[in-house]
Amino acid sequence: MIYLEMNRLENSLKWLRWLVILVPFAMLFGFQGAKKTTVIKPQGTIRTVVIDAGHGGKDPGCHGSSAHEKNVCLSMALELGRKIKEGYPEIKVVFTRDKDVFVELDDRAKIANKANADLFICIHANSASPSASGTETYVLGLHKTDAQAKIADRENSTIYLEADKGEKYKDFDMSPDAIIARQLQLSLFLDQSIVFADKLQGEFKAIGRYDRGVKQAGFLVLYKTTMPSVLIETGFLTNKEEEKFLADSTGQKKMAGAMFTAFEKYKAELEGVDYKTRGPQPNNNIPLVEKNEGKDQIVFRVQIETSESKINSNSARFKKHNVFEYQQDKLYKYTVGEFVNDFAAANSYKNEIRQKDFPHAFVVAFQNGERISLEKAIKLAEK
Repeated sequence: MIYLEMNRLENSLKWLRWLVILVPFAMLFGFQGAKKTTVIKPQGTIRTVVIDAGHGGKDPGCHGSSAHEKNVCLSMALELGRKIKEGYPEIKVVFTRDKDVFVELDDRAKIANKANADLFICIHANSASPSASGTETYVLGLHKTDAQAKIADRENSTIYLEADKGEKYKDFDMSPDAIIARQLQLSLFLDQSIVFADKLQGEFKAIGRYDRGVKQAGFLVLYKTTMPSVLIETGFLTNKEEEKFLADSTGQKKMAGAMFTAFEKYKAELEGVDYKTRGPQPNNNIPLVEKNEGKDQIVFRVQIETSESKINSNSARFKKHNVFEYQQDKLYKYTVGEFVNDFAAANSYKNEIRQKDFPHAFVVAFQNGERISLEKAIKLAEK
């Protein structure tokens, strides 16, 4: 299981500082040309997916001895889109480009926002030393290392190939303060981005790719989208073996297949259905909610762990938290806290335990002991 270490603010004064920043930022922030601030709503189902093949046209991206990033990314993007359309014909798939053309970074985000996408998948390839290898998936955040910063700088450098040579971005704020404020504004979407990124890395590992983990950096294209968004670095074209794998149609199909499986698992978890049957959850799940709970009450909890095998409730992995167990997709899942009809309190608790013990924690919801989608739960709790 791959987990993302979220930003840890050093003390409570810093938390107060970011909250002070957030209020005016949330009220005033708008994308270039937007007339009002985007309203952020939780998601419970996937109707539209936007797939973004990195670079294109006059922007070749990075390259190996013969393969170019723009080409291998487009091939994987088209194959992923084909699989989603075939497996889920009810889902609308939008490509930021479906051929070798140049698309500005700003326009990529606008395409996703205009489509009211429920998920944005940005596909790239990497470059470094000849020995560097593996896949990594990024969500919006502050970089932890110089290597992460360099990747963001390289992908963001596309702006200098745009018609105005990046002039429209010259006053664009990508400072640590602005990125943290943006993370807070999009906190629920960021949670879902992390969940999807985690599943992507798990599937890449399952097909034999070296797992470099879920990371964060200040990618412009992620900053400007208003839905769960990830940027996948599929491998290093500067590594001869990885270049051969990514440039070959078989390798491209394997990568797209891994992305599709991660998408299916993410969609199933988001919607509270069984991934393998694509149907409703069976009624024999272990109840998470205590039996004396009122009928039809909505209970929010914070999920901290998932395991293929049962974990003893006294395990040190739970750091002395009182956990509740349920089963889904033949996995054991463990949650803490109980918040009846109170998503805000559950979300606040999630942020608290992320700082202390479980950086990968996220909110889940239940009704009558069965897990339901977060969107449905929030609507029912508001009635």
